[in-house]
Amino acid sequence: MEKLLEVKQLTKKFGEVVAVDTISFDVRKGEIHCLLGENGAGKSTLTECIFGYYHPDEGTILIENEVVKIKSPNDAISKGIGMVHQHFVLVQPLSVIENIIVGTPAATLRLNKNKTIKKFDKLCENYDLNIDANSIIWDLSVGQQQWVEILKALYMDARLLILDEPTAVLTPQESEKLFKILRQMTQEGISIVLISHKLNEVMQSDRVTVLRKGKYVATVDTQKTSKQALTNMMVGREVIFRVDKEEIPVGKPILEIKDISIKADWGGDLLSQVSLSVHQHEILGIAGVAGNGQKELFEALVGVLKPNSGHIFVDGTEITSAQPQEIMDLGVGHIPQDRYKEGLIGEFSIAENLILGMQRNPQYSAGWFLQKKKIQAFAEKCLKAFDIITPSQQTSINNLSGGNAQKVILARELWQSTKVLLANRPTRGLDVGVIEYVQKQLLQMRQEGYAILMASEELEDIFNLADRIAVIFKGKIMGILKTEDASIEEIGLMMAGQQI
Repeated sequence: MEKLLEVKQLTKKFGEVVAVDTISFDVRKGEIHCLLGENGAGKSTLTECIFGYYHPDEGTILIENEVVKIKSPNDAISKGIGMVHQHFVLVQPLSVIENIIVGTPAATLRLNKNKTIKKFDKLCENYDLNIDANSIIWDLSVGQQQWVEILKALYMDARLLILDEPTAVLTPQESEKLFKILRQMTQEGISIVLISHKLNEVMQSDRVTVLRKGKYVATVDTQKTSKQALTNMMVGREVIFRVDKEEIPVGKPILEIKDISIKADWGGDLLSQVSLSVHQHEILGIAGVAGNGQKELFEALVGVLKPNSGHIFVDGTEITSAQPQEIMDLGVGHIPQDRYKEGLIGEFSIAENLILGMQRNPQYSAGWFLQKKKIQAFAEKCLKAFDIITPSQQTSINNLSGGNAQKVILARELWQSTKVLLANRPTRGLDVGVIEYVQKQLLQMRQEGYAILMASEELEDIFNLADRIAVIFKGKIMGILKTEDASIEEIGLMMAGQQI
């Protein structure tokens, strides 16, 4: 097949860090080409060089065998390259059509609005998408906003479409539709570069290029490889995809949530009469697309957000109006959804982050003074037990990989909690090797008698770990199923708002 894009010996450095190291690969016309690799492997930096966000230090980029200099995203767009980021760049108060033309060349802005809408509507019709060009972005579902991003690139006649984790905010049904349409696009001659860590999606591509630590490993035909082979190339070792979950009789309810509701400032419901219970030796998984009340639920459980009504109990003690430290002292641990903004202080050392929330504990302090030797001993124990890779316990969190930073939180919360663990998206943005580690730790806690409430958009995590699954949609619990009785299709429908 004819090559649309070719990258030769591309290198990009940030100071002394070599993010992309002499990488070469190509994308054929009309193919889905997946870039696979752990965090820090160079995937995002490589695609951002192709799209003009960064300028390579060395190497060349060719489009249809012609060497090109891509100096900016606008330059990339003019050459037929479009990119859809994991975090949308849409202007929420503007309409769909206004977002479509924002950032386009001045000539496009002078087009008659009706002609612009006509072209947009034709794209929607071609891909069987029902999106009103005059709708305001914030009135659209997350899945529809994803399509607006893709349609914007196609509107500008993209021949190469780069998609960064495109299914992160989609239900299983929406993900299935996305890949169906991507395949239609390739039949029309459009090439797709897909960044994804979901191996089920990776296996739907035509070819896969594997990166490791900024270097090229291999490019393989998807039909001639397997998930395990790809993982071995990506990580450098064998990874167990499904962890063993021992059948354990559940104990008494430890975490009880009874009819809690939380109102938004604008008057609507962020949570509406949510009732859940989590028992000893149990993991209750909360499935749902991001933004449906998970964040508010966890904030209420740790005392950051106060419910307008309802009650919350930990082992019989009501904590509805309790302060965060009081809740922590009752044996509640918390893995927040954003490890850097909510769980860690980037400028602090690993050792300092490991005692956050425990700094007044007599074990680590005497009056106003911290017991450094005791803290160092505790930190050393954590580093060893959780396999945290770092030059020193005095290394700042900002210098750790995402996986090692997550291990710091996990170590801290496991050591200071005794009854309940609240895990909000515990494997978010992690590599398969670290995901495997986190899953094993959560199951160990379950074995020891913890009550674990875990929210995740990764249904694979939910089905791997949870004993029961609660589905949340627009702040309401749509239903609770035993994992053994649930199907991905059924959970997906509930995530889209269907009551089962």
